[in-house]
Amino acid sequence: MTKALSELIADKMAQNDHVLSLLGIEVEEVRTGFAKLSMTISEKMLNGFGIAHGGITFTLADTAFAYACNSRNRLTVAANCQVKFIKMVHQGDKLTATATERSLDDRTGIYDVSVEDQDGEVVAIFKGTSHGLDQRVVPELGV
Repeated sequence: MTKALSELIADKMAQNDHVLSLLGIEVEEVRTGFAKLSMTISEKMLNGFGIAHGGITFTLADTAFAYACNSRNRLTVAANCQVKFIKMVHQGDKLTATATERSLDDRTGIYDVSVEDQDGEVVAIFKGTSHGLDQRVVPELGV
């Protein structure tokens, strides 16, 4: 079975994405305008109050956003991001970030990312606006 374009792009991104290995982020699914990534909260991700640092949850959501908005092979960067933390996250929690494209025009995309824990409870909501550049993620793939 041949891999879809979005999967080939995700594979290329993952080769150079050191944050994945640093935080143990796994790319579970990628389709055009969609990405699902997960990670488990370790002790090193906790803040001084013994809960997951908000930046860790933001990073997971932002990474899912990046994989979703680059899925068409146009190099795309964040123009604006907002996060709302809903629930505290603790060591051992498995978080899953699901990024979904809501709109896309010539250069600008709007994405919603929901971050849920292992019980399916929403722990954060992330909204991202992307800006497409005049480059390809994987130039040899064209498109």
